[in-house]
Amino acid sequence: MYIIVVGGGEVGFHLVRSLLQNDHEVLCIEKDPERCALIAEELGSVISRGDGCEAATLEKLGAGRADILVAATGEDEDNLVACQVAKHKFNVSRTIARIHNPENKVIFELLGVDATVSSTEVILAQIEQEMPAHPLISLQRLKGSNLELVNVEIPPNSRVVNTQLSEIELPTGSMIVLIYDRDRGIQLIEDNTVLQEADEVVAVVRPDQEEELRQILTNP
Repeated sequence: MYIIVVGGGEVGFHLVRSLLQNDHEVLCIEKDPERCALIAEELGSVISRGDGCEAATLEKLGAGRADILVAATGEDEDNLVACQVAKHKFNVSRTIARIHNPENKVIFELLGVDATVSSTEVILAQIEQEMPAHPLISLQRLKGSNLELVNVEIPPNSRVVNTQLSEIELPTGSMIVLIYDRDRGIQLIEDNTVLQEADEVVAVVRPDQEEELRQILTNP
């Protein structure tokens, strides 16, 4: 199977390496010459410098015979364009896009992208698998830092229910990065965002501040 991966960042690099280990024919397209050099050093001649959004680049690299194109850059717009060009100009049978903003998922699907992958949705899936009664769930230690990604569900009797985020004094250095509600979906974080009961709050916090954060968000 011939697979083109657009984007040679960390996600693209590890994807290419895994696909090679599974004996697929893989080509990675990356604009940054330094990333190209690094990938070439690590993985060999599977990297080509160029813009995976451009039809000329994809044509030169054999997109017409590709079975799958994966757009894994750090920009949703670039990933959408790469998938569109692959699908409509080269008739690639399956396109997969990495998305940062989950609200873009519907747009990608409407425009014919076969599948999308969102790190936010992965986090939410992990949350759904946990016991709902647990007041604070540690999701992941952030590499290279003394910080953790945690999930807290806001109980009905919490004092922060119906309170704007700007009015909540969080532990120093901590930050709420995502709010998910089963009815309203993912909420973009703004100062005037209001917490509601049963909201799933994802926050970044130091391990020694987890209990303080839990009390702030769950105590009556």
